[in-house]
Amino acid sequence: MNEIRILIAEDQTLVRRAFSAMLSIEPDIKVVAQAADGVEAIQLSRQWRPDIVLMDLQMPRIGGIGAMKRILEDVPQARIIVLTTFDTDDLVFEAISAGAHAYLLKDSNEAEILDTIRGVHAGQHHLSPKIAGKVMNEIRRQRPSEAEALNVNDSADEDLTEREERVLGFIAQGKTNREISEKVFLAEGTVKNYVSKIMEKLHVESRTELAIKALKRK
Repeated sequence: MNEIRILIAEDQTLVRRAFSAMLSIEPDIKVVAQAADGVEAIQLSRQWRPDIVLMDLQMPRIGGIGAMKRILEDVPQARIIVLTTFDTDDLVFEAISAGAHAYLLKDSNEAEILDTIRGVHAGQHHLSPKIAGKVMNEIRRQRPSEAEALNVNDSADEDLTEREERVLGFIAQGKTNREISEKVFLAEGTVKNYVSKIMEKLHVESRTELAIKALKRK
């Protein structure tokens, strides 16, 4: 089992310790360092060269976005997961533009946080449903060219069934598998299988790419 080495950058001591305690019991995860501000995050990233940095955005001395840029310059193989209470449009797009691989809110449940860490370590990107909705809306309004930057392949797509098209539409709205299952009256596991099949047919590797592909098909 490949060990995932994590640095936690969070200015609130209790929150930082809580995340560390939660992650440390996972057999494939090791918390190698904890930073209380952006400067520490940069210094500790250079020292420990973590696989994943869990990054809060509002921190003393250097904020999360500034720290993220410096970390990726010094440790380009690191992957940044934003974990914050803030979801304003400006912060979301700044963080994604700065190189964040995932953007989660602190009210995310433990399973989503762990799944995101493992997925990002495997090369995937992830946005919480609320954040995904913001990104989709921005692409609709102003930035269609950014969809091209995600290298979504439009060629040789296979035809989708009517139900697959419906599931794809809900994915574009940022809905979770559970929410989709309630809409289409299927078990959550069945919806998960549909999502995997749609990703295979449309030649994408992440749910975010799938949502953008859905918007471009309209």
